[in-house]
Amino acid sequence: MILLRLFFEFFKTGLFAVGGGLATIPFLQDIGARTGWFSNADLTTMIAVSESTPGPMGVNMATYVGFQTAGVPGAVTATLGLIAPSIIVIVVIAGFLEKFRRSKTVDAVFYGLRPASTALIAVAGLNVALSVFFALGGVTEHTLTPIWPVIILAAVIFVCQRYTPLKKLHPVAFIAAAALAGVIFQF
Repeated sequence: MILLRLFFEFFKTGLFAVGGGLATIPFLQDIGARTGWFSNADLTTMIAVSESTPGPMGVNMATYVGFQTAGVPGAVTATLGLIAPSIIVIVVIAGFLEKFRRSKTVDAVFYGLRPASTALIAVAGLNVALSVFFALGGVTEHTLTPIWPVIILAAVIFVCQRYTPLKKLHPVAFIAAAALAGVIFQF
């Protein structure tokens, strides 16, 4: 039963998350809240690991959630659920490619999807930034407390990338430095 639910949840995500891996984040937040399979803190970790490893971010996160939930069968099921809608759409469109290529309706649909995709990615980016730079807590549960070491690290990396000789380094060097700082300081 859990495998069927994993497939269904990630099938919905794959069907509606137009715009790539970042567009899956709001859907994953919803899945975590409804199912309890992972917390927002776990999601932040998944994003960091998925961005740092080879492969599409959404697929990496689906595989991770599936594995954490139901082992290897869960990883395979969640991954297949996420990619199945894309495969179905590609197979259907391939059959009618010539007809779709000149369709004003299809052009209009894709034109309309652009702002929706942009909004999904923007919301995901803001949510990730809030969860990384601020912790919930304080007097009430709705109070945001800045995590100063993380904010300072981000500012230092930003300055180093823009205004010093370090800006010539490959971005992987900054990812490795941030990972090392995270391990050392336990952010």
